[in-house]
Amino acid sequence: MLRKLRLKFVALSMSLVTIVLAAVMCAAVVSARDNLEHISRDALRRAMDGKRVAIGGKNAALPYFTVEIWSGKEGFNGTDYFLSGTYPGLQDTEELREIIAACREQPKSEGWLPEYGLRYLRRGNELFTRIAFVDTSMETETLRKTIQSQSVIALIALLPLMGVSVLLSRWAVAPVEKAWRQQKQFLSDASHELKTPLTVILSNAELLEASELPERPRRRAENIRAEAGRMKTLVEEMLTLARADNAPPSAAYGEVSLSDIALDCALSFEPVAFEAGKPLLYEIAPDLKIIGDAEKLRRLVSVLLDNALKYGADGGAVSLALEKTERHAKLTVSNPGAPIPPETLSHLFERFYRGDASRGESSGFGLGLSIADAIAKEHKAVLRAESDETSTRFYALFPLPRTDTKRVPNKSAS
Repeated sequence: MLRKLRLKFVALSMSLVTIVLAAVMCAAVVSARDNLEHISRDALRRAMDGKRVAIGGKNAALPYFTVEIWSGKEGFNGTDYFLSGTYPGLQDTEELREIIAACREQPKSEGWLPEYGLRYLRRGNELFTRIAFVDTSMETETLRKTIQSQSVIALIALLPLMGVSVLLSRWAVAPVEKAWRQQKQFLSDASHELKTPLTVILSNAELLEASELPERPRRRAENIRAEAGRMKTLVEEMLTLARADNAPPSAAYGEVSLSDIALDCALSFEPVAFEAGKPLLYEIAPDLKIIGDAEKLRRLVSVLLDNALKYGADGGAVSLALEKTERHAKLTVSNPGAPIPPETLSHLFERFYRGDASRGESSGFGLGLSIADAIAKEHKAVLRAESDETSTRFYALFPLPRTDTKRVPNKSAS
């Protein structure tokens, strides 16, 4: 959880920084573009007025040329025009005629001819039309280099900013991490300390039940034993979750047969299913092995089977399937029944959550699926739930060992 919180902090901060840098870069590019366009238009006006075309009044000049086309004659289609500027090689060329024709086709008196890389300004009267052209290749190249340099600067700036963001995320999450650790430690310590007095209460309640007591005191002793038993179950489940939170994955994890574990759980739950009037069907692929803790995996499968038998529709068959996919061992437990609403489905793995209205059952403490989810995460597995009109299904995807490349066919058992 804390790792996800840090990642969210870094992602949010880097998103904001990226937006700010992008905005600054866009503003710089727009400013550079406007400045270059201003210089280009100023050069056009100077060329139109017959003045020297220079950049900022300095010696550097933009390439330009002007054309005067006399009215009433052949003009650009013939020879009756006058060319001046820094493009002497254009005189009497087909390219010049095409440029002039393209310019005269434009509805605006000032604009840009991107196919020729020229900005133009057109003025005319009854006698002649003057058109000034300024080369925009320098403008385009300067703008391209500006965008490129700004992008490089932004990317270089993001690297140290990301490092700062990571450091800030640790500092920002430190109080939450401390409180989380204290909470988990308290839960573990409290659960452990409560087990002893509960055991004493249960022992005394059993002794009272065994002694010769009147009917009413005997019933009270039974109630004490039943409620103490429920509390002991709750404490043990809380302790299991606390240990899962505090302890890293066991270094003693080894190769275990998930097929054998699933089969053992199915066989042990067959009498329970028979008494509940809900047939238990199972189809388990043989010799399917993963890396993990056998006891914890047995607890996960048992939780899912118990949950399916508890909440499945009366008379409906509960199914357990274990199959091998390309990279995972897929465990599926399903039961028929009323569909679980999506808003409830998303909370099923939260601690102490019970969707009573949708599941029609009030027993339990809402910790079973949380324990199963914690065990799945310890084994780097993914536990998901789906529900529709036909059934409710729980999927657990366990990663297969990399050395296990064999494909094992499914096998049915009943």
